[in-house]
Amino acid sequence: MLGDVEIDGTYIDSVGIQFKGNSSFNAPGIKKPWKIDFNEFVSGTKYDGVKTINLNNVVGDPSFMREKLFDDFCRTVGIEAPRATYTNVYVNNTLWGFYVLVEQVNKTFLTTEYGNDAGNLFKGDGNGTLQWYGTSPSSYYGKYELKTNETLNDWTDLVHLIDEINNTPSLNFYDSLEAVLNTSAWIEAWAANNIFVNLDSYIGTGHNYYIYHNAVTDKFDFIIWDANEAFGKFSQGMSVAQLESLSMAYIPNPPGPPGRPLTDKMIQNTTYYNTYVNTICNYVANYFSNAYLNPKIDSLYTIIKPYVYADPNKSFTNQNFEDNINMNVMGNIPGIKSFITNRRTSLISQLTSFGCNMGINESTVYGLQFMVNPNPTSGVFQIQVGNEQLAVGNEYKIEIYNVMGEKVYEKLLSEKENIVFLPLGTGQGIYFYRIIAENIPVASGKLVVE
Repeated sequence: MLGDVEIDGTYIDSVGIQFKGNSSFNAPGIKKPWKIDFNEFVSGTKYDGVKTINLNNVVGDPSFMREKLFDDFCRTVGIEAPRATYTNVYVNNTLWGFYVLVEQVNKTFLTTEYGNDAGNLFKGDGNGTLQWYGTSPSSYYGKYELKTNETLNDWTDLVHLIDEINNTPSLNFYDSLEAVLNTSAWIEAWAANNIFVNLDSYIGTGHNYYIYHNAVTDKFDFIIWDANEAFGKFSQGMSVAQLESLSMAYIPNPPGPPGRPLTDKMIQNTTYYNTYVNTICNYVANYFSNAYLNPKIDSLYTIIKPYVYADPNKSFTNQNFEDNINMNVMGNIPGIKSFITNRRTSLISQLTSFGCNMGINESTVYGLQFMVNPNPTSGVFQIQVGNEQLAVGNEYKIEIYNVMGEKVYEKLLSEKENIVFLPLGTGQGIYFYRIIAENIPVASGKLVVE
């Protein structure tokens, strides 16, 4: 539809306005989601540097925070995701509701994030499971959408990617996949979707994501999209308790076709799965905790509360909004803070068998305190043990692992030693340390070599 829009006092005429969404559009009520394309009728028109924005109606989220928190988390840890904020929306000068505003993944986004926009951008929608359906591009038309280079309509790169995922023998899988996919980006997004139990995504429904054939690297990059049902809102028939304890290796049943071949084959590959587990370890240790996220939640709550209350067409009551910040509502919508607490507890338990033990209080085990300094570093770490020593005759060991889960350094120490220098001649990147006393892991953490 042709329309006009005013944003914070800036008036733009002749913009394209359309409804968007699937379940969010078909939900009861008049508060529908919108897409505004400033460039639809007047070429070159932008607002704040973007051509298109999405106004999401928060129809399934009493907290109004799921998409904002998840997208912000992804951008904080370096996962490609759109920016998200909030806005009041008026239609013909009538307050229509309080919306989450999300930037569109398009050529403008690609140029900002990757420095190029010439490659093919595909959206996995509505059944983009990356299953193999043969060599004909037409076999994939109903499962993906080509968002750039539509006139050329060349799908051979996507078909080649799916071919490599599904038909490469296990022995050659790692090398073949590395040649066509930015596997680090995929694994990081996989880890985030699992941690936040965002099942309306590739790991669950098999859609709601973008992949971009980067014109510089000649590999596909993964981009997060449509995270309004994160924090366990999209249940796939599971209870809240089951969602909060979801396995890190979760694949929808049945695991075979029409399953999720990319995550399935990565789980079977030791190198990829170790990288994935260590990525979860990093996120849980440093970002996914009440200590880290609660202040952000409290800040958002204070900012958005008056606008949520004033929303005349929201899908939930003010009390639902208040309650869902801390606890489950309506039987099966997880509370934001309670979900973080319970999900983190489950993940820590799952990670223990992999040597990631950040759940242990390092300051109380054996009366010791462990300090890593400097961190980040140029390559030499000092791990200092606090003043309290181990029992006489006891020893403790320090181990260093790379992101592939491979041990790159270890040293045995006695109770008389409280400072150790660890030269890591293995290059830049993220590493993990583990301290073991009396054969029991008592501390762990992340090390960064710049």
